[in-house]
Amino acid sequence: MPLSSSFRNYVFNRIIQLPIIIFALLIVTFTLSRIIPADVLWVWAGPFATKESKDAIIEYYHLAEPIYVQFWYYFQDLLRFDLGNSPITHRPITLELAIRFPRTIQLTFFALFLSVVGGLSFGIISAIYRNKLPDHFTRLFALAGLSMPLFWFGLLLQLFLHFKYPIFPAIGVLSGEAAPIVTRFDLIDSLLAGRLDIFWDAFMHLILPSFCLSYPYMAIITRITRSEMLEVLGQDYIRAARSKGLSDRIIMFRHALRNGIIPSLTLIGMTFGFLLGGSVLIETVFVYPGMGHYVVTQAIKQLDYPAIMGVTLVAGLVFILVNLAVDLLYGYIDPRIRFR
Repeated sequence: MPLSSSFRNYVFNRIIQLPIIIFALLIVTFTLSRIIPADVLWVWAGPFATKESKDAIIEYYHLAEPIYVQFWYYFQDLLRFDLGNSPITHRPITLELAIRFPRTIQLTFFALFLSVVGGLSFGIISAIYRNKLPDHFTRLFALAGLSMPLFWFGLLLQLFLHFKYPIFPAIGVLSGEAAPIVTRFDLIDSLLAGRLDIFWDAFMHLILPSFCLSYPYMAIITRITRSEMLEVLGQDYIRAARSKGLSDRIIMFRHALRNGIIPSLTLIGMTFGFLLGGSVLIETVFVYPGMGHYVVTQAIKQLDYPAIMGVTLVAGLVFILVNLAVDLLYGYIDPRIRFR
């Protein structure tokens, strides 16, 4: 089916905004990282560094230049896809992120899957069984998810589902050996190697952190889906369908469901961004070696500017692209959005 001119304009406008948003993200992050009141030279060079080594660091990272000149050098390197080297580990930031980025994305997408599938399912069930036991249960479940701090919920999961009842692993990504590296996604690499034992081990390590990360957003989607479904079920066309003798199943899945879940679908892009940001805390609680754990335990603690910039840029770029995809999908589903 050919795309309408309004939708093509909508796509063009969304895409043309991308470089502006990314450039603004770079400027804000770079500026904030440079105005931190700390002696980065002392941290990077060490307390016993010679004057020559300090001068070399100042020259390499252009620390003696004004901040806009430092940004220009950084931007030039970025155009060559060079994120720089870490002053702490002396390794390329690209390599540091390549090791950790797939695991963060693996955790985030698994949590997104749980948030969307669980939230939509609970919301629909709650609307169908309004004011009955399933409705009361899902509303209580959602209220708990919105009320409980993530780090506290993570500690409770570890306490009850690992230490008291050893069902799931509490920390890390694997208990034993890893599969040969192909994509750096543990689940995919284990399947490519035909190692179902490693796949199961990696999957079990994902359960607790991904469920902990997804719980509050699952609760939000549950409440929104329930509210929208109840509103749709009260519309005239639903009553007309009932008067024609259509079964509740047909009315629900053929007429009500599509209109009822569209508002929840718009949350997917935002939810992904929140999950990506929340992974910083969850990876720290579960000692999950992704980008969040890296930026908290190494980059921020040691004032590793290139690492902080690299993590922010990659996370921001992924977030922007996912939101773009959701915006385009929503604009395709609902033509009214294209003219806003």
